Amino acid sequence: MEQTLGFFQQTSKVLTVSELTRSIRGTLETKFAAVWVQGEISNYRLHPSGHQYFTLKDQRAQIQCAIWRDTMAPLRRPLADGAQVQVYGTVTVYETRGQYQLNVQILQPRGVGLLQAKFEALKRKLEAEGLFAPERKRPLPKFPQRIGIVTSPSGAAIRDMLNVLRRRAPWLQILINPVRVQGTGAAQEIAVAIRELATPNEAFAPVDLIVVTRGGGSIE
Repeated sequence: MEQTLGFFQQTSKVLTVSELTRSIRGTLETKFAAVWVQGEISNYRLHPSGHQYFTLKDQRAQIQCAIWRDTMAPLRRPLADGAQVQVYGTVTVYETRGQYQLNVQILQPRGVGLLQAKFEALKRKLEAEGLFAPERKRPLPKFPQRIGIVTSPSGAAIRDMLNVLRRRAPWLQILINPVRVQGTGAAQEIAVAIRELATPNEAFAPVDLIVVTRGGGSIE
C-alpha cells in the first residue's frame, strides 16, 4: 500500500485545497462567463440591502442565484417561489466557502413552475371534493388544555410557537409529534403523526386540538 501511495505521489502533483479551488474557479468563471439557464425559483428572499437571493432548480439539480441591487431594473412583478424563469448571468466561485452561484443580470419570467402548478391543482381537487367546506370543520375548544403539535422538532416554527404559548398560556400541556416538513416522505409522516395524535393510546393521551405547522423553506 505504501509503495502504491508513493508511486501516485511521485507521478501526480499534490494540490493544496486553495490551488484546486482556484483552478476550479478559473475553469468555471471562464467557461460560464455568460450563460442562459432555465429553472424554477425556490427559497426566494429579498435582503434589506436590496439584494435578492433564490435557488434555481429543475427536477434533478439546483444552483444558488443572486441579483445584486444595482444590477437589474425593477421587475414588473415581484419574484416568488414556484415561478418558472430564464436567467442570464455569470458563474462565480467563492473560494473560502468552496461554493459557486449564478450572478443574474437578466431575468425573464416564464409562468408558474411545475411544483406550484401541482400545488394549485391539488388545492382545486380537494376543494372540489368538499374537503374545505365549512360544514366539515370541527369546532375548536374555547379554552384548550392539551395541544398536539405536528412539526419539525428543530425548525423555527416550533421555537416560535413554544415561546408564544409559554408567555400567553403557560398552563397548556404541549405534546410534540416530530416529523419532516418537506422532502420525500414528509406528507406520509405528517399524516401518520396526525392519526397518532387523533387516536388516544398508551403513547399519546387525548388532545383538545392538533396544530400542523412549519416555518419557511422550500415550496416542496
